[in-house]
Amino acid sequence: MSAPQKNAGLEFHYNTTELRQETWNRLKVTAAKHYEREQKGLHQRETEATIAACFDILEPVERYWAYPGKATVEELRAILASNDAFLFMRAVSHVVRGIISESYRRRLASRHVPINDLVLSSSIPPTSDDSERNYFEVLVVDNLHPEHEVALRDEMRSQQDPKGTSIYDVIVAPSFEDALLAVILNPNIQCVVIRYGFPVKSDSPTKLLGPHVTALEEIDVNAKTGVSRSLALGSFLHKIRPEIDLYLVTDAGVEEASVKGSRHFRRIFYRNEDYLELHLSICRGIRERYHTPFFNALIEFSKRPTGVFHAMPLSRGNSVYKTHWIKDMGDFYGKNIFLAETSATTGGLDSLLNPTGPLKEAQERAAKAFGAMFTYFVTNGTSTANKIVQLALLKPGDIVLIDRDCHKSHHYGIMLSGGCPVYLDAYPLREYSIYGGVPLLEIKRTLLRFKREGKLDRVRMLVLTNSTFDGLIYDPMRVMQELLAIKPDLIFLWDEAWFGFAHFHHMYRRRAAMSSAKRLNKYLRSDAYREFKTPTDFSQDDDTLLSQPWFPDPDRIKIRVYATHSTHKTLSSLRQGSMIHIYDECFYTRTESFFNEAYMTHTSTSPNYQILASLDVARRQAELEGYELVQKSIEMAMIVRETLKTQPLLKRYFSCLGPGELIPSEFRPSGFEHFFKAETGWVSAEPAWQEDEFVLDPTRITLYIGRTGIDGDTFRKTYLMDKFGIQVNKTSRNTILMMTNIGSNRSAIAFLISVLIKIAKMIRNLQHDLTPQKHRALTLRIQSLTEDLPPLPHFSGFHPFFQAEGEGPAGDMRRAYYLAYDRENCAYEPLCEELVARVRQGTELVSTTFVTPYPPGFPILVPGQVVSPEILEFLLALDVKEIHGYNAELGLKVFRAEALNAEALNAEALNAETLNAEALNTGESASGSGNLQPVKAVTAGESGDAAEPIAAKPNTKRPSRKRPRPSQPSGT
Repeated sequence: MSAPQKNAGLEFHYNTTELRQETWNRLKVTAAKHYEREQKGLHQRETEATIAACFDILEPVERYWAYPGKATVEELRAILASNDAFLFMRAVSHVVRGIISESYRRRLASRHVPINDLVLSSSIPPTSDDSERNYFEVLVVDNLHPEHEVALRDEMRSQQDPKGTSIYDVIVAPSFEDALLAVILNPNIQCVVIRYGFPVKSDSPTKLLGPHVTALEEIDVNAKTGVSRSLALGSFLHKIRPEIDLYLVTDAGVEEASVKGSRHFRRIFYRNEDYLELHLSICRGIRERYHTPFFNALIEFSKRPTGVFHAMPLSRGNSVYKTHWIKDMGDFYGKNIFLAETSATTGGLDSLLNPTGPLKEAQERAAKAFGAMFTYFVTNGTSTANKIVQLALLKPGDIVLIDRDCHKSHHYGIMLSGGCPVYLDAYPLREYSIYGGVPLLEIKRTLLRFKREGKLDRVRMLVLTNSTFDGLIYDPMRVMQELLAIKPDLIFLWDEAWFGFAHFHHMYRRRAAMSSAKRLNKYLRSDAYREFKTPTDFSQDDDTLLSQPWFPDPDRIKIRVYATHSTHKTLSSLRQGSMIHIYDECFYTRTESFFNEAYMTHTSTSPNYQILASLDVARRQAELEGYELVQKSIEMAMIVRETLKTQPLLKRYFSCLGPGELIPSEFRPSGFEHFFKAETGWVSAEPAWQEDEFVLDPTRITLYIGRTGIDGDTFRKTYLMDKFGIQVNKTSRNTILMMTNIGSNRSAIAFLISVLIKIAKMIRNLQHDLTPQKHRALTLRIQSLTEDLPPLPHFSGFHPFFQAEGEGPAGDMRRAYYLAYDRENCAYEPLCEELVARVRQGTELVSTTFVTPYPPGFPILVPGQVVSPEILEFLLALDVKEIHGYNAELGLKVFRAEALNAEALNAEALNAETLNAEALNTGESASGSGNLQPVKAVTAGESGDAAEPIAAKPNTKRPSRKRPRPSQPSGT
């Protein structure tokens, strides 16, 4: 993020890209005013000063764009100097229209055409073929004379096929710094050609651009010369935007350059390169990223005439278009969706459960794009993706450290696999009714406890959400590094359902799971780490250990990292399209077969091909324009943040929460509090993203509404949704969570701001003239939303009957879950203040099921958990109406006291076993004729509230706490 910028009377701008856009608009308006004043014979000193200030901004910036580019800026200066105000106005208007309409992307002249000629000639509208061509820009790094620069650009333009599917223009960066800035600022750049020698420093003024060049401080680039400097630049560019293609032109020995440059460069050319060969290499690289193997296969399949003699009457649209009653469905969806429907995996398509063709290639391309070793597509959401990972890696009795606020699918997955969760508490934000993240110190303390108790070998996995629903982002590399010091084989599952876009922007990428795993592997296996870091000595006392960072032994660790992405939430995939990304050094040797079994367990044999194809296309878009779209989504969010800080009426009732409110100071050593301050403008968040334990995703806009006197759920439904049709992610008692994404645009942001202003006016009018009684009621409502907030309860603990290993934090959720199948073990307790009082007086309640308010979607109670008074108060205070696992008519479902009496249950089970043994000795079965009632098998369907009474209880004898360990556990 850039520092605040204020030039020529302009307001502060979030970054240089936005400043460029606004400056061109300002120049257009001023040029028109300049001509108008000339016509009226008025002095033009003011407009001349503004135009000069605009040129001062644009001249150093436009060198990093092909259009309009620095040549066009120089031409505009010349037109202005000729005192032709009319031509200047027309020329500026033509340029701005080209920027806004992006007409420059649709056709490319073989040589540069002067702006005079373009303005004075009639423009030819692009043909339909032109509009379908893909445009990108090529950056050439070389310190060229201006004449040679023009010749190079014209030569590379001339290589292009006028009828080709792609066209590109060329930018020349004369220095190391210019190359970095061009790649950061210009998202159109898709490949870079690094040629010969070039200086490090840019001759461009750094007042505007300096904040972007922080990466240069990491190494001494000035000390590098020749091919070493070129390779260093390639390494930096790959770090900033790993998706772009890099090409090296060198006069050093080809052998030396090939060995050292093979890591990041697609191809290396020697000295006077063949322009045609370079052009063909550039186009091939773009085609490879553009290619979507499964989507293309599905298109081809839909074009083939086929006879359908298998399942799915919907296939080819036969059951839709030949009907009298559902033709409207065909009209709504269009024919292509039906032409692509099939249950066959032949004919150019592929099997999701055993991919060998285009689907396999699509997943491999996704793995490369997201920085993973392996990627698996999932067609029924990240809820299923989470369960697949847990079933693959956990066996009964394994301990899982998990944030209690993780999505409910994790809790179900642990229950299904038989894992024993140890719940970690996130820091609470009581004043906003929001939970934060789990402090690293809390996780370290828990692991240290298991080590001291001799149970560290049972700890298998850590599950955390990155980023959280409210946009709190961990530092995965730091978390994994420190925890591997005490548990070298710990498996990490990062739920990145809302963070799938992170890999495609340099600010976010450093805190994405796959990127962090890769960087951690490189760091821990480096000579520098071995030389300067000593593995942590755990013989020290706990206080000493917890007061310092931990460093693992690189010879003992295994980096095993899994990330699940809801691609449909943040990228362009259809609903339920998700991905599992894997960076596991032990995948082939320990996990692959178990993972495949888990994948088959949870994956449909009839996957939706449209979802799979959309995942393939989402990868293509993310690679080719993800950087630009993510950057724009940040800019859109910043517009909202700035407006909420500066608009008088909005800031009277609303405020936008920043890191200062959502992240306690002990987790923010950088001291970063807000992205924007009305007094100073935008504040650089770069130090926070490098240093802080938690950072806030700027695209998550948490709107504080406590001062309105309206609770979050009412504000969402009555004001935003019912009146204006605005949907938001979630609410708390006094906040509304909104977010921008890669589909957000300025029109949508303008609509949101206008709606908030209208709501603020409505609230102001309602509160303007109140009777004393109504004013008192309003004051009490505001007080209840700003001061009298219920406490956010921590995890209460498992009942001793369901503790996995005697007294301890780990619980056997699966045992509790299935014990509740017998409804005679269960009862309902109406949720009311009286129940809270009874629990405070000592009544013991234990939950039989998951109780999950939605949103945000994490369980406040799990099977086997003790119900605390604080949890009951929290449930009573909830504004959301959708609470999964809670029956509003009956109340909370809890275990009967006698069901948790282990001695009684064991005695009953022992008596049943004795009777069965006696029956066998007499030749009779306990389930045969006689006085004994048959033991009825209890199923999920039979254990519902409407089921008939069960004749006899199943054997619920509690197993021994010391369970034998399987000799060949799954996933190990």
